[in-house]
Amino acid sequence: MAHWVTRISWTLMPAACAGWLLAAAPAPAEQAGLSRAEVYRRAAALTDLGRRMFFDTRLSASGRLSCASCHDPAFAYGPPNGRAVQLGGEDMRQSGPRAVPGLKYLRATPQFQEHYHDSDEEADESVDNGPTGGLTWDGRVDSGHAQARLPLLSPAEMANASVAAVVERARAAGYDAELRRLFGETLFDDADRAFDAITMAFESFEQDVATFEPYSSKYDAVLAGKATLTEAEAHGLALFNDPAKGNCASCHISERAKDGTPPQFTDHGLIALGVPRNPEIPANADPGYHDLGLCGPMRTDLQDRPEYCGLFKTPTLRNVALRTTFFHNGAFHDLREVVRFYVQRDTNPEKWYPRAADGSVRKFDDLPAQYHENVNMEPPFGGQPGDEPALTDSEITDLVAFLRTLTDGYGT
Repeated sequence: MAHWVTRISWTLMPAACAGWLLAAAPAPAEQAGLSRAEVYRRAAALTDLGRRMFFDTRLSASGRLSCASCHDPAFAYGPPNGRAVQLGGEDMRQSGPRAVPGLKYLRATPQFQEHYHDSDEEADESVDNGPTGGLTWDGRVDSGHAQARLPLLSPAEMANASVAAVVERARAAGYDAELRRLFGETLFDDADRAFDAITMAFESFEQDVATFEPYSSKYDAVLAGKATLTEAEAHGLALFNDPAKGNCASCHISERAKDGTPPQFTDHGLIALGVPRNPEIPANADPGYHDLGLCGPMRTDLQDRPEYCGLFKTPTLRNVALRTTFFHNGAFHDLREVVRFYVQRDTNPEKWYPRAADGSVRKFDDLPAQYHENVNMEPPFGGQPGDEPALTDSEITDLVAFLRTLTDGYGT
């Protein structure tokens, strides 16, 4: 696979981070004073352990679900099919309320902040970007090992009844000896400590640059001067960046940072888009149920902040063309339709939302009326019914052509 990133510090980061994980974990005195080579060897071992556990169904209560079941490497560690939500649980018949997010290009995600100030030079206190950062659709955890806890213990996913149950399944699967070598012989004297070690292994694997951050798309090759966009792709990029047309780059940043860091195609912010309610999600059969993202119900610390209701994380657009499930509720299954929704949500709302008994269109039907003012109205949104959308059909075609250049593995 071609790699277009040459910054050495990026290639060293996973091992250094894994070394930090080892140092952060409780460990016996004999692990102190390790040589640099030994630290890197242990980091590599921890990453390899996390990789094997990631694909192991034995860590689930059903014995049939692994992390890779929902985060398939063939789909950029995103969902392997077009289901709005994946099935799991002890009987593999349970489903949660949200679509599976991708796991690639997450390492640059900042910790969650309600008031995020950022610039290429230094924090600019005059610009408040609002709620930003964190992992998951609502940004409620800030680290890979904290995120790994969620599916392991979720009744709708791997369905382990407790931390101790995860630890026992890891031991039964034969990982105990390796975990003791990395974290100390007394590791399993404390189930919480052992569970932390397991989740650290997952995090170490998910920070592996070659796997999760190869920066090997055609667009990366273009930025490196090793490829050229076609006419349609170049036009699509111009539309992507144009504030009066796609305006995609306002949230999905497409340029390198001044320090040369490759574009992440996200600003890591949280935003309300007014995505239509998805009847494919079982929880939505209850008309009183609403997934409000940042203000609940999964995230509980901001439930008293109505201005946050309906906000969800802005995902990276890298590898977006490999997905067949889009947005937090999986309401769309085709990339072209996603772009069409953006530009026609307000000009042609009847295409996206149901009608009320009086024939009126029920816009933003997955969000209670008191939160409709939270929905983003910046271009390409906005306009009135009957207005011309910001993009024509041919422009949508070119924009999608550009988005396809963000798929990893170009030239392989």
